[in-house]
Amino acid sequence: MKTVKKQPSRMCIACREMKPKAELTRVVRTPEGEIFVDESGKAAGRGAYVCNQKECLQKINAKKLLHKSFSTDVKKEVYERIEEDAFGNE
Repeated sequence: MKTVKKQPSRMCIACREMKPKAELTRVVRTPEGEIFVDESGKAAGRGAYVCNQKECLQKINAKKLLHKSFSTDVKKEVYERIEEDAFGNE
């Protein structure tokens, strides 16, 4: 009998919907305070997840949701990198 591997799910900080972790972009704040897009999904630190829907990306920019998630200022480059990862092929 095969065992079915459970897919981890995470909540998008913008739309607050639970989605499979593989469909989300992870942003991490390391213990040293560095904030960056975590492409591996395994970097140590506090993570925040954003789905790749245009509405969610606009919402995290407009409401500064990463600032709130990490309780610190987040550079504009991090927001730009998230958009680039989501829509870089268009």
